[in-house]
Amino acid sequence: MKKHIYILASLLLVSGMAFAQKKNLKRVNKLFEMRSYTQAAEAYETKERTQEVLQNLADSYYYNASLQKAIKTYRELFIEYSDSIDIEYHFRFAQALKGVKEYKEADKHLTRYYNKTINTPAFIVETDKTTPHTFELKQIENKNSSSDFGLSFYGENKVAFASARNTENPSYSWNELPYLDLYSATLTNDNVLENVEPFSDAINTNSHESSAVFTKDGKTMYFNRTNTTRKKTDDEHIAHIKIYKAELVDGVWTNVKALPFTSNTYSTEHPALSKDEKTLYFASDMPGTLGSFDIYKVVINDDGTYGEPENLGDKINTKHREQFPFISEYNVLYFSSIGHQGYGGLDVFRSNIVNGNFDKPVNLGGSINSNLDDFAYVVREKNNRGYVSSNRTGYDRLFGFAREENPLTKYQVEGIVQDLNSKELLAGSLVTLFDESNTVIQDTLVGNDAYYIFKIEPNKKYKVRGTRKAYIPQDVEFSTDSKGKIQHNIYLNLESFADAEERVKENEKGDVQVQLDKIYFDFDKSDIREDAAVTLNVLVDLMKKYPSMEVEVSAHTDARGPDQYNLDLSKRRAASTLEYLVSQGIERNRLKSIGYGEMQPLNKCIKEGICEDEEYDINRRCEFTILN
Repeated sequence: MKKHIYILASLLLVSGMAFAQKKNLKRVNKLFEMRSYTQAAEAYETKERTQEVLQNLADSYYYNASLQKAIKTYRELFIEYSDSIDIEYHFRFAQALKGVKEYKEADKHLTRYYNKTINTPAFIVETDKTTPHTFELKQIENKNSSSDFGLSFYGENKVAFASARNTENPSYSWNELPYLDLYSATLTNDNVLENVEPFSDAINTNSHESSAVFTKDGKTMYFNRTNTTRKKTDDEHIAHIKIYKAELVDGVWTNVKALPFTSNTYSTEHPALSKDEKTLYFASDMPGTLGSFDIYKVVINDDGTYGEPENLGDKINTKHREQFPFISEYNVLYFSSIGHQGYGGLDVFRSNIVNGNFDKPVNLGGSINSNLDDFAYVVREKNNRGYVSSNRTGYDRLFGFAREENPLTKYQVEGIVQDLNSKELLAGSLVTLFDESNTVIQDTLVGNDAYYIFKIEPNKKYKVRGTRKAYIPQDVEFSTDSKGKIQHNIYLNLESFADAEERVKENEKGDVQVQLDKIYFDFDKSDIREDAAVTLNVLVDLMKKYPSMEVEVSAHTDARGPDQYNLDLSKRRAASTLEYLVSQGIERNRLKSIGYGEMQPLNKCIKEGICEDEEYDINRRCEFTILN
C-alpha cells in the first residue's frame, strides 16, 4: 500500500512540474507575442530547448539585432528539427547570416527559400558597378543620446529627428530603451546637432513618436505615434502605429489628430509628402498588403480630406518589409526594403516614376547600404546632400552624406551595327563583349535601331564583336586604362559575304550561297572524283579565309528513278562531300549535310518522262548555303 502511495505521489509531482513548466512557458510566449524580445530571450534560455523554444529564442535575438546569438540558435534549431521547420525561418536565418557577412551560408538558405539560385557576392559586385551614385557618410554627433533615427528636413536651417534620449520616459520592452520622442535641432557644417529641443507635449506623449515630415511652409506636420493599448492580431498583442497630423498655429503645435485611414487593428507609419504636397506616401500592414509592410500612397484633397490608400504594387512591394518612403523633388521614390535583394537587413532603394508608374527598384549600393539596417533616407537632389539612419554601429545612428555620380556607370561602350556598303541598319545582329582573356562578358541582339550599349570597367582591355548571318564578323579592341577613354562609341560595319566575294550570291529565296562549278559523281556513286575535289577546294580556301563561316552542303537529284533511292543517294553524296571538306582541314562543327533527293527541283521536271535530259540535269546538283 505504501509503495502505491509513493508511486501516486511521484506521478502527481511530475505532473505538477510539467503543468508548472507549461504554464511558465505560456508566460514567456506571452512576452514574445507582445514583442518584449529582450525579456523573452532571457526567459527562453532557461527553458527546455524544444522546437518552439528554439524558434522563438532565435527570433527574439534576430529581432533585437543580437545576430551572433541568433545564428547560434538558428543553427541549433536546424540541426535538431530540420525536417519540420517552416520556410520563413530560412529567410530570417539567412538575414542574420548576412548581418555578419556570412554570405555563402546565407545564400544556401535564400536559394532554398526563393527556389532559385541566390549569389549575394556577385550581386554586390554588379550593384556597385551600376548603382547611380556613390556616397560619403559621416556620423552626426548627437550628445546625450544612444539611439536616434529618422532625420528630416524642417525648414531651411533646421532638422527634426526621433530620439530615445529622454531617460524619464518608460522603457520599451522590445529593446529596453526609453520611448522615442521627436526633437528639433540645427545641424552645423561639421555634422553636429545643436540647439536640440523636444517638440511640445502636444506632439510628444508617453508613447513613441517618430518619422516627422513637414510641409514646405512649416505649418503642417505628419508623424508616427504608437497606440498606448495593445490589440490582439494573429495571436500577437501589438501596439499599432498611427500617422497623425498637427498644425502650427501662432507658433504652437495644435489640432493633433490621427488621419482617417489609420486604425487600431493595423499600423500606418513613416509619412512622406510629394513635391506638390498633394500625395502622402506611407508604410502599412493594413489588409491587402503583399507582405508584412508595404508602401502606399493616398491623395490629399484640396479640402483637406483624403482619398483611398493605394498599394504601390508588386514592383515596389514584396512579401517582406518595405518601409520609410521618401519622394524627392525629382519625383524619385526612395524606400527601405528587406525583401528586395540586398547587402543584409534593410537596404535603401530608389525607383523612378516613368509614365505614371514606378520602375524596377535599384539598390543604392555598398557605399551607403551595410550588412545591417539602413533606412529613413532623405535627400535634396539639387545639392546631392541628405541623411540616412543605420544601426551598423549597434544602435540606431544618424548619418549625413554627400553623394557623387558613380564613376563606374560612366564607363560604357555603345554604337550601332550597319552594313559596310549600304549603311543599312542591321537589326537582329549579335553584338558580343569579350574581356582580355577572350571570355564573353555580355552579349545582345540589337533591335530595330541596331543600337547596343555595354557597361564596362576602368583599367581593362575589351573586344566588341558584331556578327550576323551571311556577314563577315568584325572585331574591335579598345582599352579603358589610364590612357584609354571612359566612353567609347564604336560603329560595327559588317560586310556581307555577297559583297566581299564574287562567288557568294543571294538566290531568289533569300539564301546566300557559294557558287561553285558543278560537281559530278559517277553513276550510282557518292565518291568524290578528282575533278569534284578541284571544285571543292575553292570552298575549302574560302572557309579558311573566313573562319566563322558555316555552310550547309545539300545534294539534289532529278525526278528519274524511285523516290527513296534518290533520297538515299543524295544523302550519301552530301555526306561524302562534307567528309572531303573535313579531310581538307575544315572543322566538322562548321558543316552540315543534307540530302533532299528530288524534293527541290529548280524547274518543272517533277516526274520522269516529261523533260529532255538537259532539263533534268539542271536539278542534279550540290548547293553550298552559308548558315552563319
